[in-house]
Amino acid sequence: MVKLRLKRCGRKQRATVYRIVAIDVRSRREGRDLRKVGFYDPIKNQTYLNVPLILYLLEKGAQPTGTVYDILRKAEIFKEII
Repeated sequence: MVKLRLKRCGRKQRATVYRIVAIDVRSRREGRDLRKVGFYDPIKNQTYLNVPLILYLLEKGAQPTGTVYDILRKAEIFKEII
């Protein structure tokens, strides 16, 4: 099963940026990802999303984690599915 989850990037002890990745459920948080689909910077409150790829992965059955679901909901991704 594939999940859309956050992957930490940036300096040690200070995660300045998170990548939003499609990753196998059995992989660890910093493990090898299948696809990079965007990034999220909580300090600057910036988000970049590859919307067509995210919609494709969601249609194929990828499940977003809670935090990624909230980010996608703010970006109004789920309105495009309907």
